[in-house]
Amino acid sequence: MVSILQSAAVKFLKEFISNPTSIGAIAPSSAGLARAMVEGLDLQSAEAVLEYGPGTGAFTEYILRGLGPRAKFAAIELNSRFAAEFRVRYPRVSLFEDSVANARKICDSAGIGPVDCIISGLPWATFPSTLQVTILDEMMNVLKPGGSFVTFGYVHSVCLPPARKFAARLPTYFNSISKSSIVWLNLPPAFVLRCRR
Repeated sequence: MVSILQSAAVKFLKEFISNPTSIGAIAPSSAGLARAMVEGLDLQSAEAVLEYGPGTGAFTEYILRGLGPRAKFAAIELNSRFAAEFRVRYPRVSLFEDSVANARKICDSAGIGPVDCIISGLPWATFPSTLQVTILDEMMNVLKPGGSFVTFGYVHSVCLPPARKFAARLPTYFNSISKSSIVWLNLPPAFVLRCRR
């Protein structure tokens, strides 16, 4: 019983209940969604990659598998409990307990120049418009021309006003945007958005 209570799923649910607008999910992302997030990314050739909002690290394992040996990789997580668990799970990954709105400053401090790819686990559909714009504007300060931005959304949230505003904003920042098929084996079902600058 104790091991069940300590599982990532239970911790995730507790964090969601405590602060649903910043967590945005009731459970960690599935392996199926993690595979879909990195699908088609040329991580092997990337010089620098950022992960926004890794939570407990569901996508991180798949990112690390794809990275070349010389790639710089850093994660940015605002939630202190998730950050603590992430550090235990991935002690060799550079994790910054900060807001992605400070991405350029974080990259400068870590010696990371323009990044090839940003993989995001942020709950865009819960963010107010001002925060969406702040984060996207800052993203343009770190993502190189031709770079990729990958994120996901939940099927049930596509009609929410913040989700619609986020989708409408993307073409002003990116030259190409595509949407994956639904990943049904995720709680809740989700889709991946792949954007290229």
